[in-house]
Amino acid sequence: MAIHKLNPRKVASAGPGKYEDGGGLRLVVSKTGAKKWVVRAMHAGKRKEFGLGGYPSVGLAEARKTAEEYRRLYANGIDPAEERKKQLLAATVQTPTFTACAARYIRSHRRGWKNAKHGRQWVSTLKTYARPFVGIKKIDDITTQDILSVLQPIWNTKNETAKRLQGRIENIIDYAAAHNFCDPVNPARWRGHLDKLLPRPSKIQKVRHHPAMPYQLLPDFWLELSNNKCTSSRALQLLILTATRTSEVLNATWPEFDLDTGIWVIPQERMKAGREHRVPLSKSALEILKSMPEVAGNPYVFPGAKQGKPLSNMSMLLLMRGMGYGSNGEKGDYVPHGFRSSFRDWSGEVSNHPRDVAEMALAHTIENKVEAAYRRGDLFEKRRQMMQDWANYIFAHPLP
Repeated sequence: MAIHKLNPRKVASAGPGKYEDGGGLRLVVSKTGAKKWVVRAMHAGKRKEFGLGGYPSVGLAEARKTAEEYRRLYANGIDPAEERKKQLLAATVQTPTFTACAARYIRSHRRGWKNAKHGRQWVSTLKTYARPFVGIKKIDDITTQDILSVLQPIWNTKNETAKRLQGRIENIIDYAAAHNFCDPVNPARWRGHLDKLLPRPSKIQKVRHHPAMPYQLLPDFWLELSNNKCTSSRALQLLILTATRTSEVLNATWPEFDLDTGIWVIPQERMKAGREHRVPLSKSALEILKSMPEVAGNPYVFPGAKQGKPLSNMSMLLLMRGMGYGSNGEKGDYVPHGFRSSFRDWSGEVSNHPRDVAEMALAHTIENKVEAAYRRGDLFEKRRQMMQDWANYIFAHPLP
């Protein structure tokens, strides 16, 4: 089929009628002299006609180019009218800002996070550190320099926070790229990009361990602690006897305990490693639990002042501060989480229990992947004897 039959002069001077340029492109001139371009095409046995715009707004060359594109789409089974609608819709959709993308990312992922606190930390760090620099910027306008503007002020002084922030920004931009809001090349990517521009966290961070009370002082501390009958004291006593974490104790609910068999099962969603953890309860731990009344309408073993809520996560720390411990405490800077280290030191220096048993009692992740793959049991019965020995040590060895 011959094409390009028309020329600019003929188009400009054409009177009322229809003029074929070939290939389905036609100039239509009305009785009033108005001119428009249309392209006709056959698809699935049906003829369709599409308007390309009026002359002279759309010239001959542009009309030919658009007609060619329409023919190509039809040849590939694509309806040009539908494709044009999609293009117009895409043109009207505004690229979201960083803050808008962050909100969408959090909404779509928060159900997969293990607790509400994690979500609040996301919002807090992004609001405090990222929003002042990139909050109102379109997600596709954010550059590496923008990311550095966010991170550099806190990279050396608050490196742990800064590294978490970097990971969160990287995830948000990856999310935006997956939705075609920006280029897949992520300016916040660490590996192979920001790691060439910022010092590695391992070169900056100093490992800070929770101040731990020497296990030799524990029997005397226990005597003082057990004289206090408040709920916070009972919670701290259970924490010490079970070598568990603060959140694991404070958020413990009655259905997790089987007092007949002396087993506490902490569900995976409350464990740091994300795996269910069985805790053997010594006789002393069982006595503490049996002394706690069950409060109607509150499932927690250690209920707080608010209905249906557990003790505050600061309750045990404040109790120790009142006893003279903690930051700048006259008796030592020891904190509740440090009792896990006290237990670990006792198990290695005093007891005859194997290292693996102590590590399992602390619910530590096995770093050796081969060993982890072959480890099936949780050494529960061995741990039961170990935790009873730990309780016996605390009760039987007060300092003179």
